[in-house]
Amino acid sequence: MTRETSVQTEIIRCGWCAGNDIYIDYHDKEWGVPLHDDRALFEMLILEGAQAGLSWITILKRRDAYRKCFDNFNASKIVKYTEEKIQELMQNEGIIRNELKIRSAVTNAKAFLTTQKEFGTFDNYIWQFSDYKTIVNDYSDLREVPATTPESDRMSKDLQKRGFKFTGSTICHAYMQAVGMVDDHIQLCWKRKQPEHLLLDL
Repeated sequence: MTRETSVQTEIIRCGWCAGNDIYIDYHDKEWGVPLHDDRALFEMLILEGAQAGLSWITILKRRDAYRKCFDNFNASKIVKYTEEKIQELMQNEGIIRNELKIRSAVTNAKAFLTTQKEFGTFDNYIWQFSDYKTIVNDYSDLREVPATTPESDRMSKDLQKRGFKFTGSTICHAYMQAVGMVDDHIQLCWKRKQPEHLLLDL
């Protein structure tokens, strides 16, 4: 009789998403995946700003509510929000009821549309800060991942010059990770791509 031994392969992920199904789903399907749709890029910019001072899971749990409250992040609709609409959002328990953050969504929608018009797409504009490619880093531990980078510093400075709010360098770096401009999956993570300098010429 032959004894068969089944080996269960453990899926290794970046430690920040451990133990939470919402985080795991986001990590596996979105974080570090290149994003080029203007509406989705605008959504992530607003959500990253809303996250300032809070944990990302706090925002992910409210993501559907944000989409409903902010017209699925249609910038052309958000720029038309009246004071009455802003006060209505301030009473909505489904989102973060921070007046500065809510008002910044309207401000950022205006800046977004202006930038979009100038560059043809917001995608053309924002990806310039990673030289139009994903920057794949080579970290073995989450503690090695910086909060800011020279690229996020440049992005932050330019966004703020264009009138965007809640776009400090830390937020910009998190944004770059979220939309796949930067791939910071650690070495052992199953989602990690090989940095160019580690790839062999075949």
